[in-house]
Amino acid sequence: MTRPVILTGVRANNDLHIGNYFGAILPIIDMARRRSAEYTVNLFIPDLHSFTTPINHDQLFDSIMNNARVYAAAGLPLDDDAIQLYRQSYVSAHSELTIILNNFVGFGEMERMTQFKDKSAKLSNDRVSVGLFDYPVLMASDILLYNAMYVPVGDDQTQHLEITRDIAERMNHKFGELFTVPEPVAKQHQFFGKDQGLRIKDLQNPTKKMSKSDETGKGVIFLSDTPDAARKKIMSAATDSLGRVHYDKEAQPGISNLLEILTLVRQANGRAVSLQQTIDEFTGLERYGKFKTIVADEMAEFLASFQARLAQVDDDTILRKLESSEITANQTANQTLLRVQKAVGLRC
Repeated sequence: MTRPVILTGVRANNDLHIGNYFGAILPIIDMARRRSAEYTVNLFIPDLHSFTTPINHDQLFDSIMNNARVYAAAGLPLDDDAIQLYRQSYVSAHSELTIILNNFVGFGEMERMTQFKDKSAKLSNDRVSVGLFDYPVLMASDILLYNAMYVPVGDDQTQHLEITRDIAERMNHKFGELFTVPEPVAKQHQFFGKDQGLRIKDLQNPTKKMSKSDETGKGVIFLSDTPDAARKKIMSAATDSLGRVHYDKEAQPGISNLLEILTLVRQANGRAVSLQQTIDEFTGLERYGKFKTIVADEMAEFLASFQARLAQVDDDTILRKLESSEITANQTANQTLLRVQKAVGLRC
């Protein structure tokens, strides 16, 4: 019997930061380890999505490989055949199916996508690409090609999952059972857990999430930052004038963010500690400098350890895993694509 499929991925553009690592990559790897005995886990690198917004194309190929290296350094079991690690652009069916599906999706549907509105608002009109506009259809292809039932989605991706379901149901109604319809958002949250990890905030503006788009870089700790550079960013993090450590995300967002960061790096450094235990340990401390020093030192320890593991990742092993998974991915995706091509009259 074919096992149900879980599908997920992290974009491969610019430098990954600790928000990506703790908020997405580690939960993905933990999920893959726990679920691979019962599910096929498709962990793909969405490189075609990477240039829907402007990037440095000279760095893209290395960014793609670096994503795979980071997964390996973070503990992804490359020898598990139930976990597929592949590059989106190495499976041409993603692009081909998107072209077909575009003709069954309305302009108005895409225009209503919140992420398109938000991202295009930050760009000049001549830099808003058709690729950004069409992003949800490509994402639908990513999911539907593999009959994926489960796709972990954050709040910013729920619309995209909903349009994927709409497209699948629309095509199935018109042409017969072409696609597996992924589970709705509520069932996705039930399967993965609604709270899929703490969301790290910007160090300089702790009311917004840590983002690669921060132009100064002062509020973001990148995985490539030196331990000393990360230590300085923590020490200069925005706090408040209350002068007492307390976990209150509304009144003290900066201190609350640092408490969450400390919990995550302690866990990554091998300590079995909960957020509540960290809060209990430091609540009432009146010296922010002392608290920041502790956070900075543990962050430096985490980065030093992670970067040492990253340096030991063997690229030949990564490439073998990618190429093996891409053979499997192409076989599955091409079967789905052929089924669609026959249904719409492109093949007999």
